[in-house]
Amino acid sequence: MSETANIKKTILINIFPLFFLLLAGCSLKGLISHNTHQAHVSDDFVIVKSTAQDTFSSLAAHYLKDPDKGWQIAEFNRMTTLIPGQELIIPLSPFNKGGLKAEGYQTVPVLVYHNFSKKRSDKTAVGQDDFEAQMKYLKQNGYHVVSIDQLLDFIDYKEQLPEKSIVITFDDAWRSIFDVALPILIKYGFTATFFIYTDFIGGGKAMTWKQIETLSKIGFDIQCQTKTHRNLAVPKKNESFKEYFESIEMEIGYPKNLLKEKLNIDCKFLAYPYGETNNLVIALLKKHGYRAAFAIDRKPNPFFIDKYRIYRSVIYGSYNMDKFKDNLSVFQKNELK
Repeated sequence: MSETANIKKTILINIFPLFFLLLAGCSLKGLISHNTHQAHVSDDFVIVKSTAQDTFSSLAAHYLKDPDKGWQIAEFNRMTTLIPGQELIIPLSPFNKGGLKAEGYQTVPVLVYHNFSKKRSDKTAVGQDDFEAQMKYLKQNGYHVVSIDQLLDFIDYKEQLPEKSIVITFDDAWRSIFDVALPILIKYGFTATFFIYTDFIGGGKAMTWKQIETLSKIGFDIQCQTKTHRNLAVPKKNESFKEYFESIEMEIGYPKNLLKEKLNIDCKFLAYPYGETNNLVIALLKKHGYRAAFAIDRKPNPFFIDKYRIYRSVIYGSYNMDKFKDNLSVFQKNELK
């Protein structure tokens, strides 16, 4: 089947799951076993009748082999709760990889934080109470915090993401991230990526290598933000092209090798210092085996974003809750003229 045909199928299934259920309904009574509550429709779908013991998570664990994919069943059937005896369709594979709908397409915000304070927020640091309130808002309003690997599988049109997906990242490796932000992330069960520039590690206000190792061991993602945090896109004053080229290659190659040597971490992603890049930098990232890289722009990301210019929105300490919410757009409506 062609890519165009696949996309058409994706849109059709996304728009008409209830219609599909009605079409299948005429044969449900004869197909569903009261013991197994299962009816095979095809290699792509299973129809089940829920029991009082079922949850979206338990159904996903049984049929999709992943309890974290309960959202996939809920979104396909456009349901938020299960009622015992209710008939529903379980898609056995992603049914809308690009998040495409008739009225628009899915977007994924990537948030970036820097420094934190245990006291009140200021321009350069997010206060502990404000960060807690932001994470609580995400949790209570149904946002799914996903990893960068999941985001890239979405961008590569390999996997589907929950409709309200978001990515959380941290830059520079300030010690306050470990002391203030980490316990809150753990409290809400959120994953995150930490972009570090290696010359900063072990400094007076930075995390130590032991703390970076701890983050990795408890399941957080450690990635690169160059060696010295220089602006990769702009040659320094009086820097020749040869010197600039060699400097950029060192900035993106050295931290990748160091993380592998110290922590056995494969660095696949890079955050551009100051959010800036150019075509030479991107070419060198590809040469060194980076899968993607992140810029700074207050926009969310569709699946067709340039993988080496993925947008991130900086969350400043001066933001109130309304300004924080402005960075959480998860859908772009079509603009019909």
